[in-house]
Amino acid sequence: MDLQLNDKTALVTGSTGGIGFAVAQALLGEGARVIVNGRSQETVDAAVEKLSGAGGEAVGFAGDLSKADVAEELAEKYPDVDILVNNLGIFEAVSFDEITDDDWERFFRTNVLSGVRLSRLYLPRMQKENWGRIIFISSESAIQIPKEMIHYGMTKSAQISVARGLAEHLAGTGITVNSVLPGPTKTPGVVDFVTDLAKREGKTFEEYEPDFIASERPSSLIQRLAEPDEVASMVAYLSSPLASATNGAAVRVDGGVVKSAF
Repeated sequence: MDLQLNDKTALVTGSTGGIGFAVAQALLGEGARVIVNGRSQETVDAAVEKLSGAGGEAVGFAGDLSKADVAEELAEKYPDVDILVNNLGIFEAVSFDEITDDDWERFFRTNVLSGVRLSRLYLPRMQKENWGRIIFISSESAIQIPKEMIHYGMTKSAQISVARGLAEHLAGTGITVNSVLPGPTKTPGVVDFVTDLAKREGKTFEEYEPDFIASERPSSLIQRLAEPDEVASMVAYLSSPLASATNGAAVRVDGGVVKSAF
């Protein structure tokens, strides 16, 4: 299927690894020009190198996009963005009693406000062209709030709200805004987390993965961690002109973890 992205420029935040990297690779494979982002120049350069030859042109921008001045610097350097994928995010398992005010604010700034700010910066150009795609990478944790990551779940719920509200704001235009809700996915952070749990049980990651799913996400219908590429395929489609009738939606790529038909 041709997703018609040859003349599009995409910005994928937090794209030096995991889901973001897979999304960048998928968009490049469809011929898009992709701006790869990470916090350090070293990781950005390494990601751009890995992505070379994937199809379209990959360029890099190093900086912490939870900071307003860095986001403004990015928009000044790369003003012409057609597709904005707000993937930047952090997570950690912490008991509610131990989550400080600073942690609540840090999670909100990184997971929510970074995407809000970039959307505001790039919307004028999209409105001028009357075409654009804004996608927030949320999580099934937005619906089934994990008790060990309440602050994370809060930010993922907020992303769905922002995406829907922004889609309402832009109703009748050629700009769509959606959120994508992955389930447990085999990203480096999740692999490290599960590996640590496996070691406590004297098992390898591969041996412990079914146990992790059974105990932490027993409602999963695929009974495994999803691959980043599986999430990226959905994001690539939603980024395309072919997805023009999908707007204001919270699209699940959760392996059936959420027990709802709607």
